[in-house]
Amino acid sequence: MLQRPRRNRKSEVIREMVQENHLHASDFIFPLFIIDGNKQKTEVASMPGIFRYSIDNLLLEVESCLKLGLKSFDLFPNLEESLKDKTASESVNEKGLYLRAIKAVKQNFPEACIVTDVAMDPYSSDGHDGLVENGEIVNDKTLKILADMSVAQAKAGADIIAPSDMMDGRVGYIREALDQNGFSNVSIMSYTAKYASAFYGPFRDALNSAPKFGDKKTYQMNPANQREALIEAALDVQEGADFLMVKPATTYLDIIKLLKDNFDLPIAAYNVSGEYAMVKAAIEKGWLDNRAIAEKLMCIKRAGADVILTYHAKEVLENKWI
Repeated sequence: MLQRPRRNRKSEVIREMVQENHLHASDFIFPLFIIDGNKQKTEVASMPGIFRYSIDNLLLEVESCLKLGLKSFDLFPNLEESLKDKTASESVNEKGLYLRAIKAVKQNFPEACIVTDVAMDPYSSDGHDGLVENGEIVNDKTLKILADMSVAQAKAGADIIAPSDMMDGRVGYIREALDQNGFSNVSIMSYTAKYASAFYGPFRDALNSAPKFGDKKTYQMNPANQREALIEAALDVQEGADFLMVKPATTYLDIIKLLKDNFDLPIAAYNVSGEYAMVKAAIEKGWLDNRAIAEKLMCIKRAGADVILTYHAKEVLENKWI
């Protein structure tokens, strides 16, 4: 036999020499949950090893991540029900938890990259990503709310705005609002192909943001559809997105590859809470070992993701699993 592929696998040195994909700290964005108060750090029951932090402890967590080379963070607020209303007015409150947290991280660690979430659900008394009227999530009236939210986050210091709401036309509307308010350098990482997935449960527990009625299937994508992602991506490119995101990641590797093969923008993938919880639970049971974590992340990278949002980011760097 002239061709023996095993020759390139015969030692660790050669395997590393011919390895096609690599993971680095710069590939990761680490999602972090925020709660009000002081000296607070509460574990998310359905996400072992993941916590909600008050701002003082959030700063300590960011500092420890920066020492590992992990420099990008996506912040999510857990708000009291009393602060939520129909129009998500708390989202633009400069004295509110979320905007204070963004400012605090950026002032203390200007070298950090702060990604912010744009959707109504953390602030909405209805728990939906858009404005609800007569039981319907209305698209166009939501856009102004999302744009105001985006501008407020940019003023607070956000580097990248990440609209996760899946309203039609929101990327262009937000881009125009940012530009008109002097934030043309603030990027947009659009949740381009966000599916109505069953894997979001632990995240909603972390933020207490589950919808109060119905589901999100009228605006998030049908898990059965692939070509629809091309339509969403083409619109986001036209409207001025800087990144295209696929969510979830592990169970949607085909969508990551589809967007990578068809668009020139960087592709982000969100390794969501349910995907995290599955692997962590299996490891705790002894059914898998920790190698499964790095393998999962490598598969996301191999499919074409340039950026991976993952709750595993800190532990893989701490344990030198990559």
